[in-house]
Amino acid sequence: MTKSGNKNDTATLDLFEHQAEKATAGTRPLADRMRPAILDDFIGQDPAVGEHSLIRSAILQDRIFSMILWGPPGCGKTTLARIIARQTKCHFTHFSAVLSGVKDIRNVIEAAKQQRNLYHTRTIVFVDEIHRFNKAQQDAFLHHVESGLITLIGATTENPSFEVIAALLSRCQVITLSPMRDDHMKILLQRALDDVDNGLGRLGLIYADDALDHIIQMSDGDARAALNALEISAAHASARLPRKSREQDGEKRKVALPDVETALQRKALAYDKSGEGHFNLISAFHKSLRGSDPDAALYWLGRMLSSGENPLYVARRMVRFASEDVGNADPQALTVAIGAMEAYRFLGSPEGDLSLAQAAVYLATAPKSNSIYKAYGKVLQSIEQNGALAVPLHIRNAPTRLMKDIGYGKGYKYAHDYKDGFVPQDHLPEKLQHEIFYTPTSRGYEKIVKDRLDKWRALKKQMPSSKIPEP
Repeated sequence: MTKSGNKNDTATLDLFEHQAEKATAGTRPLADRMRPAILDDFIGQDPAVGEHSLIRSAILQDRIFSMILWGPPGCGKTTLARIIARQTKCHFTHFSAVLSGVKDIRNVIEAAKQQRNLYHTRTIVFVDEIHRFNKAQQDAFLHHVESGLITLIGATTENPSFEVIAALLSRCQVITLSPMRDDHMKILLQRALDDVDNGLGRLGLIYADDALDHIIQMSDGDARAALNALEISAAHASARLPRKSREQDGEKRKVALPDVETALQRKALAYDKSGEGHFNLISAFHKSLRGSDPDAALYWLGRMLSSGENPLYVARRMVRFASEDVGNADPQALTVAIGAMEAYRFLGSPEGDLSLAQAAVYLATAPKSNSIYKAYGKVLQSIEQNGALAVPLHIRNAPTRLMKDIGYGKGYKYAHDYKDGFVPQDHLPEKLQHEIFYTPTSRGYEKIVKDRLDKWRALKKQMPSSKIPEP
């Protein structure tokens, strides 16, 4: 087949695809129909795409680079990738890390070669959920990213430094995107309500402020979720509030909060995630855990989750609580809290809510100790007062002969050579040798720690480091 034949076939296929898309445009979800086509219409991510941003400069200079877009669901990762491809006139390939394997990657690479060789067109490969690729799949992209055959744009909700292999990460710029702010979300929803061609403008609806606020609160910074909720509530309102006659087609029908609550099956509780209600509820939750009251802890947890609080925020607070208020009285508490957070990440709501409830009850009923919290505070205070004190010579690392000759490591006693694996030598700087930072309680597992420490500290008082016998 000739080159021109290939191009004509592609053009014909593109025409059919365009006609098919046009015919089914009305059935596409509102969130997809409302995707902005140009960077100037992309709202909510000014640090990433604003006037002097790296991405905007790259588009204007037509020097786009491989990147990882890192941000929460619904913050615009896919939309931004499509805008970059459109404004740089690149061939765009959307690739799902969940559904695709190494064979599919090879097909994408071959298609990119055709685009370059036949049409002199660059290819942007957008990999959604790139953190789900295994090492072999990520390796398959390496050479082609480095050679410039493809420009890779990966999207992930997970920290790229943990989920993307170092070799691929070093070839990409990480761009961090944030959850949509409430004021930006309101602009987005109003834009959808006013847009006659792609949005809901033909329905003639006007939303009460508290109705839109409820959608925004439920969406938690996720623009896709907000637009989906708007579409569902608009369909419900249109069925409930039919126009009486053609003469009234120009009139706006008002959608109130109860209409949205009914459509979305979620009540709007009196709770402002950024205001006093937020801090009052998390305070009540934290103090119920500290007060060993599982009933109250479950109640305040339920109040927060029902009101639209980000469950991962609550999970992070419980992880903090496990160290701050339980500590070594029950070392398992930290494992339980982290496990609940990871379980929620895996399951999402509503299934993952139960993991948070389980952790809340465990923390509330665990023995309590803030000894670690207090000890670390004393350490920081000591560092601030005394500055960077020198490491004692006997516990310094001595990898070279010179270091050994000048005394590094001299006199160090290897604990495993002594009875019970303990040797009463000093490890703090000389100025702090008699300082005690950690004072365990007699509660839970920390009682065992206390008995052990009391014994060791008594031995240290009886036997200075200079008089420790050889094993």
